[in-house]
Amino acid sequence: MTRIIVVGGGAGGLELATKLGRTLGRKNRAQITLVDRKASHLWKPLLHEVATGSLDAGVDALSYRAHAKNHHFDFQMGSLADINRERKVIVLSELTDEHGELLMPSREIEYDILVMAIGSTSNDFNTPGVRDNCIFLDSPEQAHRFRTEMNNQFLKLHAKNGQGTVDIAIVGAGATGVELSAELHNAVKELRTYGFGDLDSSKLNVNLVEAGERILPALPPRISSAAHQELVNLGVTVRTATMVTEADATGLTTKDGDKISAQIMVWAAGIKAPDFIKDIGGLETNRINQLVVKNTLQTTRDDNIFVIGDLAQCTQQDGKFVPPRAQAAHQMASMAFTNIVAKLNGKDLKDYVYNDHGSLVSLSRFSTVGSLMGNLTKGSMMVEGRIARVVYISLYRMHQVALHGLVKTGLMMLVGRINRVLRPNLKLH
Repeated sequence: MTRIIVVGGGAGGLELATKLGRTLGRKNRAQITLVDRKASHLWKPLLHEVATGSLDAGVDALSYRAHAKNHHFDFQMGSLADINRERKVIVLSELTDEHGELLMPSREIEYDILVMAIGSTSNDFNTPGVRDNCIFLDSPEQAHRFRTEMNNQFLKLHAKNGQGTVDIAIVGAGATGVELSAELHNAVKELRTYGFGDLDSSKLNVNLVEAGERILPALPPRISSAAHQELVNLGVTVRTATMVTEADATGLTTKDGDKISAQIMVWAAGIKAPDFIKDIGGLETNRINQLVVKNTLQTTRDDNIFVIGDLAQCTQQDGKFVPPRAQAAHQMASMAFTNIVAKLNGKDLKDYVYNDHGSLVSLSRFSTVGSLMGNLTKGSMMVEGRIARVVYISLYRMHQVALHGLVKTGLMMLVGRINRVLRPNLKLH
């Protein structure tokens, strides 16, 4: 039986393992194994909501082990340490608990087809002090750390009868930075209703810092401008063309020598693949450690290894790289599934073509802006407000449908509506 291993349970990896399990695993045509270092999955674009407490990760997170049982694949918890392409095995590091006690020893798993879907981490570009003083919003743990620090700062302010401000600096005005900036103001409004009557937006000082000329540089200027204006209206200080050269315990220093004071700092300026990927298994990587793939999503040096999501450097027909977006990971998962099945059946593999369906940025409950049908040559349709919000939420629903099917997703939506009545709007613990 063909052994297929998917390493990484992010958006693309989990969707692919689920699809392979439902088709090949259920019919015993292949043995599917998903490997991830965490026990549960949370859709990465939701992390800014977890960080501010407007989303409870305990409710929305999905258990890999339970999902594997329901969809005919195996789950192995562990961190990838190496790939031995000659022996066709992956090596997993030993697993320890928070006290350093051994839970599982280092082990090897054999594969016939390997799919790498580890995703990306924040890129600090070796800026001094960033790693020690900033929060990288790329995991639920980091999101929880942010929420804890934010709540602590609000408590301190409350104890001083509202004297002073909570200063938060966010570096990087891509989707994560912009959405977090808006979500913070929503959190303040909600906290007022839960006993923090002395809090209002004037007590929150959010600096959004971007090295480029405008925020949301990946989106068309009109959308960028609309989002910029919305943030300014909320009270966010937006600093474009501002490069951060250092971070310390008291704030950020810019290239011009200005100091941006902050009690909490978030770094969301760029991505890279994890450092251990560099030269793993002798595979070709680029300067940010991504694995270089052919148009079929197979690595340039091994046709038995596929790469999807942020980990893949995939070149489009126009010579540009596929951007690191959830929609790209979703599309790559579908194409990798098609090509793996074709490979097993001895058929020709198809080239992956990225279809840009547009981008949407949620400014919490205040607004949503974005463009749809971004791949149309005659331009795209700009959407704002309530319609955009519905479409933004539907992107998450599409991910849920890929994992659970229509019926279960419908039930989850119903539970979500019930929870809006039963639970507080903000996670307070």
